Amino acid sequence: MSRHAGCRIRFRQAVDVQRDPLHVAEPVTMMTSLQQKVQSVLDELVDTGAETGLQVAVHHRGVLVVDAVAGLADSRTGRRVTPETPFFSFSAGKVMTSLIAHLLVRTGAVGYDTPVVDLWPEFGARGKESATLRHVLTHSVGVPAMPRGIGPADLTDWSRVCTAIADAEPRWRPGTKTGYHSFTFGFLVGEIARRVTGKPIRQLLREWVTAPLGIDGDLYFGVPRTDLARLARLEDAVPPPVAPPEGDAILAPWELRPTAAMGNSHETLQADIPSVGTFTARGAAAMNASVLDGRLIDSHQLEELTAVAFEGTDQVFGNHARLALGYPLGRIGTQPDEAPTTFGWVGGGGSYVYADTATGTSFAMTKTRLTPHFNTAQRLADLTTAEIDPPA
Repeated sequence: MSRHAGCRIRFRQAVDVQRDPLHVAEPVTMMTSLQQKVQSVLDELVDTGAETGLQVAVHHRGVLVVDAVAGLADSRTGRRVTPETPFFSFSAGKVMTSLIAHLLVRTGAVGYDTPVVDLWPEFGARGKESATLRHVLTHSVGVPAMPRGIGPADLTDWSRVCTAIADAEPRWRPGTKTGYHSFTFGFLVGEIARRVTGKPIRQLLREWVTAPLGIDGDLYFGVPRTDLARLARLEDAVPPPVAPPEGDAILAPWELRPTAAMGNSHETLQADIPSVGTFTARGAAAMNASVLDGRLIDSHQLEELTAVAFEGTDQVFGNHARLALGYPLGRIGTQPDEAPTTFGWVGGGGSYVYADTATGTSFAMTKTRLTPHFNTAQRLADLTTAEIDPPA
């Protein structure tokens, strides 16, 4: 066993936070204005048919300033979206995954530069022995794609997926390049956490985040069967494309293009697949607000985890990437250096979660209609930024 073998006994006190999810301070004057503007945009998007159902929540310096919804959670039944409706939001759920990694570091059980093989010896196969948690969080560990023997139906088999990833040959030496680890990311973080704590990541999310913050029922890795009826039902804006030959693509088509069929699958929804997640906008915004205000992460660690940790060409998509520990830097629609204090994740289909350390803003948007673009997310993020941090 590794040098971290004796760390499990410390986890019952790993995260000690106040049990006030909104942390309501004095009212702010822009609260009504921004709420009204966001609500107006959501209503317009639904009325014009651009969107079917949406949620937006925004915290600003500890105050919930936007909690808006519009449209239908399920267009088949006419059930409407409420602030309590959870949405399966694909990779926007990585904000929860990354937070678990940081809370693991906060306990002292691991560090960002701890070798993965200290915790998961099998992962050192085929030249991955130098990989660290830092490499995992910066998508530079070298295993961006699921091994070709693993398909969507296998994601519910935790042991099989982790065994396949551990045996995979890296596409580059860990730490030398970066490339989006679409589905492997969550299993890497989750298995490291399981090896240290003995607990699945869905349990850690509940014990370390949702229960202390009082937001049980708002954030999930693996939705309990009894809660499935509460979820929004996703729909494809355009028919899913016929899978083309993979050619030179690194990721398989199913890793690149999420579909409503995947997001509505009860098997997928109930499984621990922490590369994706299910949440309400209210819950995701409250979670990141607690990161910004020190309830979950202290100021020193927040500064460390939001600094530039890797910069280079993404080997999967070919774009320039600037990454913090666990998050891309920059706001959607801007260059990374235009919003260097903003970190978060988009989700395939158009969802978006981000936080900004400079303005103390935590933003989350979920939606039912899976679009091949992020127009709605960018419009609402731009509106929020203009209201909270207007140009000089």
